[in-house]
Amino acid sequence: MSDSEDGAGVPLIEPSFSRSPSAEAGGKRKREDDSKQSKRAKRRKNKKPKNIDDQDLNEELGLNLGIARMDSQLLADYMAQRTKRFEPDLSTVELEDRYVPVKAILDTSSWDQQRDLEHLPAFLENFSKRDLRKTSEENGQPHTLVIAMAGLRAADMVRSLRKFEDKNNKVTKLFAKHIKLQEAIETCKKIKMNIGVGTPKRIIDLLDNGKPFAQISPPTTSKNKILHE
Repeated sequence: MSDSEDGAGVPLIEPSFSRSPSAEAGGKRKREDDSKQSKRAKRRKNKKPKNIDDQDLNEELGLNLGIARMDSQLLADYMAQRTKRFEPDLSTVELEDRYVPVKAILDTSSWDQQRDLEHLPAFLENFSKRDLRKTSEENGQPHTLVIAMAGLRAADMVRSLRKFEDKNNKVTKLFAKHIKLQEAIETCKKIKMNIGVGTPKRIIDLLDNGKPFAQISPPTTSKNKILHE
């Protein structure tokens, strides 16, 4: 009912609250913010590779076990996603410079054994097209570089790969732990090595300063492939 004669007036019972313009605007902004957050969360979920799920994430070891099932294309996409996520300030051009092309990654998804130090030699032999015991006639020219993120891990890998050594070649430590850069440069100049095991920074320093790997082709060519353990 209404308090006017024709029933078209204001209601007899008024609402017990009144929404000010500022309150309405604030509520609208909150809904928009919630909607944006929901869309961002959905995009993040959609970017997740389809063959990766939460069961693949081993928090104790700090590993994403699903990487083992990725073929070359999926792994290239995954690395590009990680780069963009953890370096959000990079421009499009800078991101392209850091992109690892699909042709530089060897598909190892067919490997059905454990990916650990015990199986590392067999893993390399399975996917290598050469005899890993053979080496170049030139000193400091390894045919294989194994990259580790820490010196201790690199040292463990060296011990695991000793089976590929003989009197004519050596699995060589290429990391900074207790080994100065100049010492590493001199070592590369003096010995023949079939496999070098090192950390990213030390290997880059050797390439830039010592030039021991002058005949190694860039990883973007089909000659050298990236194996992911």
